[in-house]
Amino acid sequence: MKTEKISFTNSNGEQLMGRLELPIDSHPHNYVLFAHCFTCNKNLLAIKNISRALTARGFAVFRFDFTGLGESEGDFADTNFSGNVEDLVAAGDHLAAHYRAPSLLIGHSLGGAAVILAAAEMDSVKAVATIGAPADPEHVTHLLRNSIEEIETSGQATVNLSGRDFTIKKQFLQDLQQQTLSSTLKSLRKPFLVLHSPQDETVSIKNAELLYHAAHHPKSFVTLDGADHLLSKREDSSYVGEVIGGWGTRYLEIPKINTLKSDHQVVARLDREDGFTTQMNVGNHQLTADEPISFGGNDFGPSPYELVSAGLSACTAMTMQMYARRKGWPLESVEVHTSYSKTHAQDCEECESDSAKIDTFQRAIKFDGDLDEKQRSRMLQIADKCPVHRTLHSEVQVITQEII
Repeated sequence: MKTEKISFTNSNGEQLMGRLELPIDSHPHNYVLFAHCFTCNKNLLAIKNISRALTARGFAVFRFDFTGLGESEGDFADTNFSGNVEDLVAAGDHLAAHYRAPSLLIGHSLGGAAVILAAAEMDSVKAVATIGAPADPEHVTHLLRNSIEEIETSGQATVNLSGRDFTIKKQFLQDLQQQTLSSTLKSLRKPFLVLHSPQDETVSIKNAELLYHAAHHPKSFVTLDGADHLLSKREDSSYVGEVIGGWGTRYLEIPKINTLKSDHQVVARLDREDGFTTQMNVGNHQLTADEPISFGGNDFGPSPYELVSAGLSACTAMTMQMYARRKGWPLESVEVHTSYSKTHAQDCEECESDSAKIDTFQRAIKFDGDLDEKQRSRMLQIADKCPVHRTLHSEVQVITQEII
């Protein structure tokens, strides 16, 4: 995915830093504004995975550091929950002025509570999704329970959160007590999605129930069974991104045109920071390719050789079904299982040595239908006549040129 570094100013004139993740063609159909969790920052791995899943669906995702966190200016000790909401509104204004106003807000943990309040102030927002969010912003005080008395009496205290020290002032607690999240949600009247794990030990699942009941339809709930609060497992955060992306398409305007300009059938884009995770446009479809974790990838999509194997399997199945239909044979379904490997070529006459290896596709075919033995034998012969099979056996040339 393509990434742009963005800076904008908050209501106090302080510079906040963010990143805008774009789909491969740089023409997103909708813009998403993401709010990170309490004391987190925009670079949390889970947020990157969620963003990647959304950009693969054509969304742009803007994630930024709240005031006093990450790369953003300001003193965290002087911030509060209301300030986070103001930061979100400022971020939305920046998108509206320089790109396009956000139509979807996503918030993680306390960021989920913040996007609910921000959505009430942003006319462009058509839908809201929360991940592990509290039903009351004051819930965050349980993280400060050992220091609340000191904060109340001394005006501030140093609190260790996730191995880092933060100064929390009394005004932070007072601001939390003034929030009215439930009433705001009841009057929001925008499509609302709640995602929460029953095993969340930081914000209990009870909060999801309270949020869901406070919201008006259309509203949805998705359980993140087995996930922890920070979505530390890649499969959990990727799943969240895919679910939100699919859900959002029901409530947002999604153009059905492909805006990528190319004279070719396939475009693959890989940015340096994405490792092997490659975004592709294939005709009118967006795909992600990757390498397995064992090879240093993230396993966000099939590997290049798996894509070749997939092409062979699909072409084989299509060719056999087309032949069976033309013959009027009762082939109900066909499964084509294909694996790729490099095998030793001890019997290869053209190989220079017995230690040489050749590319090998192992293909196994399963027929479902009332075919006799002669028909099954013929179908196996037809498998070798599929166009991709023939291409793999023919002389192939790849002509490469630079695009200026």
